Amino acid sequence: MTKTKDEFKIDVTSEIGTLRRLLIHSPDSGLGKVVPSKAQDWLFEDIVHLDTMRRNEYDYYIKLLMYFLDPDKIKGKLAEIDDVANDRHFFKPDNAGFHNSDKVIEIQTLLADILEQDDIRKKLVASVCAIEAVTYRLQQKLINTPPAELAKVFISGSIGNDDMIFAPIPNLIFSRDIGISINNFLLLNKPAKKARSRETLLARYIFFNHPLFENYRENILEIPETIHHFLRPGEENDEKTTLEGGDVMMVSPGHVLIGCSERTSYSGANEAMKLLFAHDAVKKVTIVKIPHKRDYMHIDTVFTQVKRNMWVLLGSLSASDHEEEEADVVKWFTEKKSKDRTEIAQFEKGKSKPKVFKSLESLLSDISENELDGGKKTKFIYSGNDKFPFDAREQWTDSCNLLALKEGVVLGYDRNDKTVEAFKKKGFEAIRVAELLQKFESGELAPHDMKDTLILMPSAELSRARGGFHCMSMPLLRDKV
Repeated sequence: MTKTKDEFKIDVTSEIGTLRRLLIHSPDSGLGKVVPSKAQDWLFEDIVHLDTMRRNEYDYYIKLLMYFLDPDKIKGKLAEIDDVANDRHFFKPDNAGFHNSDKVIEIQTLLADILEQDDIRKKLVASVCAIEAVTYRLQQKLINTPPAELAKVFISGSIGNDDMIFAPIPNLIFSRDIGISINNFLLLNKPAKKARSRETLLARYIFFNHPLFENYRENILEIPETIHHFLRPGEENDEKTTLEGGDVMMVSPGHVLIGCSERTSYSGANEAMKLLFAHDAVKKVTIVKIPHKRDYMHIDTVFTQVKRNMWVLLGSLSASDHEEEEADVVKWFTEKKSKDRTEIAQFEKGKSKPKVFKSLESLLSDISENELDGGKKTKFIYSGNDKFPFDAREQWTDSCNLLALKEGVVLGYDRNDKTVEAFKKKGFEAIRVAELLQKFESGELAPHDMKDTLILMPSAELSRARGGFHCMSMPLLRDKV
């Protein structure tokens, strides 16, 4: 990376401020090695066709991010980048033609950077080999592997193109789950599934050792296990301290949402809240319990923000019949199973009793109207236009998992037809990404002039992985709203 540590800033105070810098990971060869019998163990819903995912889907994401965040890297070069003869050089971290943006940052390049340090390389090789239980001779071979190649090995699980030495980590494309920026803090995850152990280890080494993050090392927060965790029985998520980035949303400068879900336990949410309050990272934490089902996985599969006064969400999971009231904090956190309804409790630093919200709409309206000063009544766009079975079908293919590039300009999958209709009814334009890129390149349209637009991204293969563009982004810097 060319940017110096003194120029590099981390600051995320909302979900919708204009995006300036993020971490991503492009689909690697490991995704092309997932087999049907292991797909769900590796947290994929199906096997994918890697070349289609790259060329016809994810590469559009990178090009779009470049026009918004780092236009000098791409403006005037679109035809060259798209030339088949170039064999995707622009998108390959180990290629001389790689974009190497310091705004659209590829995780693999950061990993290769820290592996240049002998002591880091030896420690990380030893740690990965311990997790993967490889032979001592293979460990020595990896230590002597060039850093750029070693970074690929750690991520793909393969030496060269085909010689697998351990499992891939295909979920690294969902970069939000390795950590989340909260103001100028980084909260690192504790994954629920063993399949994510290696990516979490790699992320910790990157954040604590890469020069870009040197000024923020005191602001890197790691969630501890509870003092009695060694004696707890079983491996159920309720018994472990787990948290993933898809369950954390920075919705206003002093307020973060944390989901209790299939992937984030009550213990994880509680420990994260205590950690954030102890470091004065935020003043308010809202815990959103959703049913522990694969259908929902994280809270960002149920709702995301579009504008100050507008959110997209799954209506069938929102409404509840219980009254707003003060909750018993001990009872609330120690209930072992979330019911088939959403439950919401808001905790403020220094106050002993949380406030309970009766629905997602009431919580999100409170955020929009009282914290973001939307100035208007909060509006909701519902998955599948709030009609069964389209609401459930399209939520499954990430109709609610949108990434805001700026307020009112969001990315979503092109396959969610009824949700697209719902956006149009709220006054949004829907445009396919290929058409939009041509308008950017010709000068007919500029990213900073866009407003109230849903950008439709191709999704036949990406949607098989069960994650949208909110999942596939770890924002590091946004403008303040």
